[in-house]
Amino acid sequence: MSEAKISRDDLEGKFREVKTGIDERTGPAKSAVVPAAVAGGILVLLLMYLLGRRVGVKKSAIVEIRRI
Repeated sequence: MSEAKISRDDLEGKFREVKTGIDERTGPAKSAVVPAAVAGGILVLLLMYLLGRRVGVKKSAIVEIRRI
């Protein structure tokens, strides 16, 4: 067996080739996922706000002052 040395340029070239292939596949999907993720995040925050408000109203203390 002959030992072939792998140079830094060989590694960089292969990584660049793999990255280009991945970017070609994920490029169109990213443009559709980002707005959906933002909308989902806003929806979750709004839902948490509304549920928190409801719980706060249900458990708020009622203070009754009586004169003796």
